[in-house]
Amino acid sequence: MARRLRFNGTGSTGGGCPSIHEDLGSGEVIVHGPPLTDPEDIAQLQHLGEGEVPVVVPRDLLVDFAPKKGDRTRKLIDLDEFGRLFETFEHTAWRLETRRRYASDETNDTYAQFLAGKPVEWDHHDAWCTNVRAQTAQGKRFERVRLVDNPPTTGQLYLLDNAKRNCAVGEDIRSLWREEADRLRLPAEDFWLFDSRYAALLMFDDDDNLLGAEIITEPAAVNRYAQIRDAAWHHAVKYDEFAAGLAT
Repeated sequence: MARRLRFNGTGSTGGGCPSIHEDLGSGEVIVHGPPLTDPEDIAQLQHLGEGEVPVVVPRDLLVDFAPKKGDRTRKLIDLDEFGRLFETFEHTAWRLETRRRYASDETNDTYAQFLAGKPVEWDHHDAWCTNVRAQTAQGKRFERVRLVDNPPTTGQLYLLDNAKRNCAVGEDIRSLWREEADRLRLPAEDFWLFDSRYAALLMFDDDDNLLGAEIITEPAAVNRYAQIRDAAWHHAVKYDEFAAGLAT
C-alpha cells in the first residue's frame, strides 16, 4: 500500500528541492535534496548503508519544516469558543471547505426551500452576517474556498446559492473543483486560518455534525496551512463565475 505523504515544506524559493515530507501513517520523515557526491565527503560518513543516498539540506529546512515531537498537547475548543474567534481575529479569516455535506445546513428552513426549488429567503441580518459586516467595516477580510465534486452534491449546490448572501455582506467566496484540488494535492481538511498565525482544524462526527475545533499554533504547521491557502486561492474561481459555468 502506498504511503500517505504530506508535504511539509521546501527550502527552495523556486519550488524544487530540497524538501521535507511526512508519512502520516508511520510518522517517518522523507527528505530529498541534491546528493552528496564528493568521494572525500562520503568517506567521512558513518553508518552509510548499502543503497542509502546522502543528501544535502539547509539547516533552516529542518528547523522550519521537520515534524516536532508527537506528544504535543492538543488544544481543543468547543463551539462557543470557536465562534468567538470570528470576533477577535485581527486581519484575515480564511476557510477551506472540503466536505460533501454539512449536517447543520440541513436543519435550516432555507435548505428546505432550496430542495423544493423555491427562491431561498436568505437572512442578511442574522448573527453571522451582522458580525461579518462589523469586522469587514474595520478592514478585516473573510475569505473561503469551497471544493465542489463533479457532479456537485446537493449540499454543495446549496452553499453555492448561499454564497450570494455571504458575499453581499462582505465575504469573498470562491469555488474549486475537487479534481483540481486533488491535482494540487490539497488535503481533505476543513480549517480556518486566522491572521496566518493560527489555524482551527474543524472536527466532525460520522454524521457530518461539527463538534469543535483543534487550535494549531506550531509555526511549521501554520505555514503548511498558509501554503495550502495560497495554492487554493490562486486556482479557485469566484462563486458567481463558477455558478455560471455550471448553468451552461
